[in-house]
Amino acid sequence: MKVFSIMFAFIAVLLSHAMCAAAAFAYRGMLCGIAHGGYSAPASTAFITALPYAIGAVVCAVLSIVFWTQAKKRMRG
Repeated sequence: MKVFSIMFAFIAVLLSHAMCAAAAFAYRGMLCGIAHGGYSAPASTAFITALPYAIGAVVCAVLSIVFWTQAKKRMRG
C-alpha cells in the first residue's frame, strides 16, 4: 500500500506541473490570438484547460492519502 501511496503522490505532482504548462501555453495562445487573430474571448478562458488536470491531481492526492493511512493501519495492527 505504501508503494501505491508514493506512486499516486508522484502522479499528482506530475499532473500539477502538466496543468501549469498546459494553462500557460493556452494562455499565451489566447493572448496572441487576441492581439493578432481577432479572438473575442478573454484570455482567462485558457484556464479552463487546467480543470481536467486539477481534478486528476486532487483524485490522485486523495488516493495517496487513503493508501498511506491504510499502510499505517496495517503496520500497527
